[in-house]
Amino acid sequence: MKQTILTVVSNRPLTDTVYEMVLQGDTSAVTCPGGFVELSIEGLFLRRPISVCNYDEGTLTLIYKVVGKGTAQMAELGAGATIDTLTGLGNGFNDSVECSHALLVGGGVGVPPLYRLARNLTAQGKRVTVVLGFNTAAEIFYREQFEALGVTVVVATADGSYGIKGFVTDAIAQSDIETDYFYSCGPLPMLKALCSALTIPGEISLEERMGCGFGICMGCSIQTASGAKRVCKEGPVFRKEEILW
Repeated sequence: MKQTILTVVSNRPLTDTVYEMVLQGDTSAVTCPGGFVELSIEGLFLRRPISVCNYDEGTLTLIYKVVGKGTAQMAELGAGATIDTLTGLGNGFNDSVECSHALLVGGGVGVPPLYRLARNLTAQGKRVTVVLGFNTAAEIFYREQFEALGVTVVVATADGSYGIKGFVTDAIAQSDIETDYFYSCGPLPMLKALCSALTIPGEISLEERMGCGFGICMGCSIQTASGAKRVCKEGPVFRKEEILW
């Protein structure tokens, strides 16, 4: 973990409620896909945890949804604004797993951390299929960015306004995807249904309310097959078999 001051380069809407923020500064503590940062928002006591979408030497891309006061304030930040940030948080995805065809499944704001993972896997020469789930066509984001990586992209919308009608599990079944390992991030009901539907091994990233973000307050603890673990510290990524539904 590293505390640093990052500067906003850009902050643009992707949909009516979802924004992409690019930050510049010391990103050396961010070393794997699936981790997160904690942002200090003026006037609010607790930092806001945001998953990392992409990173390189000197820049960090975050995608967030405006759902409350903190994220609403974030949406108002323009280029040049500075944010006190804790970087390098969380246990991310293992992109070195041996597999011939990786399946990446994201739902809503669970999509962002899968982007850097897809970049890493394709750079290793692995075959990748990405399934993205949204409620409606108006909520879709980053489909083109995934396609630009050269991966296969399948989109499902609950109302059928774009792609396959239904949930990500419906899209997987209808697309007849043959894969030997999966990674997923999204709402808990989606993750539970996915783990039940897929017999292959995989990793899931859990969403949980966090107080400190680095394992001190214990507020995000969950029970796993090997005892209590903290989503912010031992997670947010866990192996499928660790989770007790």
